[in-house]
Amino acid sequence: HPDSKFICTNCCFPKRKGHFWPPVRIAPRQQNRERQTLSHSAPSFVNAAGRKNTGTMPERRPFVRLPTDVSPVNYGLCLKPDLIDFTFEGKLEALVEVTQATNQIVMNCADIDIITASFVPQGGEEINATGFNYQNEDEKVTLSFPSALQKGSGTLKIDFVGELNDKMKGFYRSKYTTSAGDVRYAAVTQFEATDARRAFPCWDEPAIKATFDITLIVPKDRVALSNMNVIDRKPYPDDENLVEVKFATTPIMSTYLVAFVIGEYDYVESQSSDGVTVRVYTPVGKAEQGKFALEVATKTLPFYKDYFSVPYPLPKIDLIAIADFAAGAMENWGLVTYRETALLIDPKNSCSSSRQWVALVVGHELAHQWFGNLVTMEWWTHLWLNEGFASWIEYLCVDHCFPEYDIWTQFVSADYTRALDLDALDSSHPIEVRYKSHLISDFGKGMNAYLLKFQNKNASTEDLWDCLEQASGKPIAAVMGSWTKQMGFPIIVVDQEQVSDDRILKLSQKKFCASGPHNGEECPNWMVPISICTSVDPKCTKLNVLLDRPETTITVSGVGPDQWVKINPGTVGFYRIQYSSSMLESLLPGVRDLSLQPVDRLGLQNDLFSLSRAGMISTVEVLKLMEAFVNEPNYTVWSDLSCNLGVLSSLLSHTDFHEEIQEFIRDLFTPVGLELGWDSKPGEGHLDALLRGLVLGKLGKAGHKPTLEEARRRFKDHVEGKQILPADLRSPVYLTVLKHGDSTTLDTMLKLHKQADMQEEKNRIERVLGAISAPDLIQKVLSFALSEEVRPQDTVSVIGGVAGSSKQGRKAAWKFVKDNWEELYNRYQGGFLISRLIKLTVDGFAIDKMAAEVKSFFESHPAPAAERTVQQCCENILLNAAWLKRDADDIHQYLLQRKAPPV
Repeated sequence: HPDSKFICTNCCFPKRKGHFWPPVRIAPRQQNRERQTLSHSAPSFVNAAGRKNTGTMPERRPFVRLPTDVSPVNYGLCLKPDLIDFTFEGKLEALVEVTQATNQIVMNCADIDIITASFVPQGGEEINATGFNYQNEDEKVTLSFPSALQKGSGTLKIDFVGELNDKMKGFYRSKYTTSAGDVRYAAVTQFEATDARRAFPCWDEPAIKATFDITLIVPKDRVALSNMNVIDRKPYPDDENLVEVKFATTPIMSTYLVAFVIGEYDYVESQSSDGVTVRVYTPVGKAEQGKFALEVATKTLPFYKDYFSVPYPLPKIDLIAIADFAAGAMENWGLVTYRETALLIDPKNSCSSSRQWVALVVGHELAHQWFGNLVTMEWWTHLWLNEGFASWIEYLCVDHCFPEYDIWTQFVSADYTRALDLDALDSSHPIEVRYKSHLISDFGKGMNAYLLKFQNKNASTEDLWDCLEQASGKPIAAVMGSWTKQMGFPIIVVDQEQVSDDRILKLSQKKFCASGPHNGEECPNWMVPISICTSVDPKCTKLNVLLDRPETTITVSGVGPDQWVKINPGTVGFYRIQYSSSMLESLLPGVRDLSLQPVDRLGLQNDLFSLSRAGMISTVEVLKLMEAFVNEPNYTVWSDLSCNLGVLSSLLSHTDFHEEIQEFIRDLFTPVGLELGWDSKPGEGHLDALLRGLVLGKLGKAGHKPTLEEARRRFKDHVEGKQILPADLRSPVYLTVLKHGDSTTLDTMLKLHKQADMQEEKNRIERVLGAISAPDLIQKVLSFALSEEVRPQDTVSVIGGVAGSSKQGRKAAWKFVKDNWEELYNRYQGGFLISRLIKLTVDGFAIDKMAAEVKSFFESHPAPAAERTVQQCCENILLNAAWLKRDADDIHQYLLQRKAPPV
């Protein structure tokens, strides 16, 4: 990379004890000193991740998949990492099949220097490669041979060297501190989507599967792990401080799922009821913190075995906490890697939301062991087959393990509504969307057929539809085609008429856009499964219909004039609903008296909020609806309502009546806050703890004086060691005292951060630091974000916390990102963290000219992997500005008059 030293074996890798090949002069690489890399979040376009970010957007080059004339059968791979010099040596012996005579082999290769390469035909003489041509932009290398390699089997031998990078991708180094305070490094991997090529030359495409025999040469005092179980561990002959660890042969699998870890770890171990050895690896001295994840994993494996009717195919599964890790977790087959906060739970110091998060992430990654690893998408355009399914079934898994979490209601708030918001943007894209199991009674049967048919193979979207269609006998492909092949989703407009004891419903569909309903000439239509319930039995669907045309009329019989009708009970259909005013009015009592189910109360409010942002109704109507939630007991309903109020509060920070919306928030949350109190009561559970933290945090941030005073008192006792705050109260208390705090408060919080031994606590503090109000202290927090005190992957949440806390914070964070763009971009190398940083920093602006400024900045500072994020942020800024212009006066008047004394 341009920001790191040029790697050359002759100067950087002098022969030393343990070098396991003869020193050979490296063929000079074309343009080697100006290495450039590809985007891996979307392999179809070039991402100049190593390129200096100046000038105009680079011209796109067409993406070309690898030739098919040579393909791997088995990779014999030996790697020897150096945890001091941050380099590694590698030896590859790949059994390959030549399907068409050729005098060259094209493979993926990035940031690796090949020393020697040769090909040995089965039963023939070794042929040395005569040249290595690196196509750096395409992350490929072409090995040239003096004569044609003939059809048949052979062994490709490559000796190579590489760098243990600090970019959290490929084969990289992860920094940690021992209990004695020493800084050390582990060598770990992150290969999805296309970074296996940074660890060894390979055919780095998901459809090019092979088996792997992996050997690691590592310090004898380190743990060495890979996908499979260890079958041999012996001293390394050239160095008494090293051992050679050999792992069993893997099943046939894609390169992006290969993994190895070398470091210092403790572990806890158990066996699932079906005989699989499960281990959770933790930092040394923290094995206790792996027990919760171990419990989840050992319950989950048999659950998935029964659900899929396919056993887990490996003898073991390891779950390991990695210090420096960009994503939440990665589903490497048999060796799942996690951020520490996504795996470790301290029984005393972890909050309820962290336990739930760990359960969901463990459930998600273990689902991938079947759905993604056993059966893999044919290409990255079908990635939803992996992620969409795992993101759904993680909730099924947690519901099985912890039914008290009411996790399906949380799914609607956390995943469903966010997907709707994103997919309503013009800058969205067609996506193979999550399917709805209420359409398919034989869903599990169809999934089993799919897994059995395509195990150890690759599949496309159409393959899944075929299996589900055969199992259910329903037209799955036809219905789902309307969702996967076109962008967006519909809004269902509903009106009603009472005729005797029947309710006549008129339903129509239009494409829903964040800027309002689609009014173009060619309006897309969907095949929409519509379900209907009534106040007679809100839990039971009375009628199911398939809306496959622009509009239709439906008769719901036996519904009296005083009864309400609700569309989409359970909020399972992927669409928004716009009720007529009379229908909406009739549903409000169901909100107040809780006869509407929690998920339906949530969906009603969320739809209305979305319609107000799109300009289809006044925001005042949403505020009126929100006031109907005065008796609401459900955590997830409050959570969704709170999130929407947060969006509105951020929007109104651009006005001179921001304090009035804070007063509205205080009034809305005070009754439930008083009922909950500060301390847990006997018999309370997981959801009560979540609700208490949410409500106190909301009241404290909004400046509710009794909450602020109590938070300050408890914070003082916590800092002085008199009364340690329960984990569930720390976030709301920290947020409250910081929001209304001074430099002493910030210094105290930074001291707590430094003293924290647990990454969850450090992250908890990092996320709320941005709440501080004074301009000079905001700058101090931003500088802290890039300091050594904050792990690279967590810098984003510190800056995002500043941007999300106030109008002043937003401006300061955006300026900070611009001023430090090169450092931030090089830190994340164009990965998804750069997209998250951009979204968190600029999404809350509500002035037209800011959209132009953001667009202009990224035109001169290209971030190709974040192109769509930039487009979406600019669109959101313009939507916010239009919303503010349209509704600000009405909102202000409503907030004033609701407090005015009656005349």
